[in-house]
Amino acid sequence: MTLLVTGGAGYIGSHTVRALQKAGFKPVVLDNLVYGHRRIVEEVLGVPLVVGQVGDRALLDQVLSGEHPACAGEPVQAVLHFAAYAYVGESVQDPAKYYRNNLADSLTLLEALVEPVRSGTGPAIPIVFSSTCATYGIPDTVPITEDTPQRPINPYGRSKWMVEQLLKDFGAAYGLPSVIFRYFNAAGADPAGDLGEDHTPETHLIPLVLEALAGRRSGVEVYGDDYPTADGTCIRDYIHVCDLADAHVLGLKQLLLRDLSTQRMLTPVKPSIYNLGTGSGFSVQQVLDAAKAITGQNLSAEIAPRRSGDPPILVASAEKARTELHWAPVYQDLEVILHHAWKWHRRSRS
Repeated sequence: MTLLVTGGAGYIGSHTVRALQKAGFKPVVLDNLVYGHRRIVEEVLGVPLVVGQVGDRALLDQVLSGEHPACAGEPVQAVLHFAAYAYVGESVQDPAKYYRNNLADSLTLLEALVEPVRSGTGPAIPIVFSSTCATYGIPDTVPITEDTPQRPINPYGRSKWMVEQLLKDFGAAYGLPSVIFRYFNAAGADPAGDLGEDHTPETHLIPLVLEALAGRRSGVEVYGDDYPTADGTCIRDYIHVCDLADAHVLGLKQLLLRDLSTQRMLTPVKPSIYNLGTGSGFSVQQVLDAAKAITGQNLSAEIAPRRSGDPPILVASAEKARTELHWAPVYQDLEVILHHAWKWHRRSRS
């Protein structure tokens, strides 16, 4: 079965492509390569790559119909949509960029997926959407459930929230089946060491810490040490990227089973929405200490002022995914997550 993975040259997308391959699917990657990596798709994963923008409707139609050479004549049966810009600070400084890429391009994609319904030729093509816990903003309580009010506080979070609204409306009007995953802090790397986190610029804590421990940056900043937590630093729910990838495969299978057994044209459907996290959190200081223990290196950490909008604790309740998808994170130990990330870090920089 041929699948389209938008943003499949990026961090979470590439790990999901590998998980899809292991599950017997045939992924085709669509990526503009602004932040994605051609080498990962072509040399490490060995899957077809279409270089282009998700908002290019003519290209989408060619790929979805199987007419693009990358699809070898096989129409796409489902889409996993990862393609998005994801720098919170940049989204505040340049919101137009984020609403154009994350929201407008997603609208174009969804229009292409429901075109068979609108033209009366068949059902909509189902989609798994990569959303984020940033849609919750600053929660009133933790752990965060899927019913926690969504109050995003930046354009990045709002762009993802708006796509969720599109999926709900398209499901009601056109019968578009969808699964929405809101995930927390993706971390780690494939245990094989050939896939990992490689952003430019890098803003995530764990790769920043590992770069500092490897001597490629002078140190790291800890934004606030006076939060109401045990050690005064923020607590986050770190979920291994391979566990995220496995959840996407399970969500896709649920979607395809529902689609093949019950979907009819214009039958209203609601998205299935799941948080993806471990249900427990680690503080910034715990990450620093564990990273030093794993690498055996010293680390310079400077205390900086709090960042505006940083909640003290962000931890997911992922019970719904565990119950309905029978999903359970395999790599919940912080040291294991760091070990895998460090293996990738050393191999990719050697």
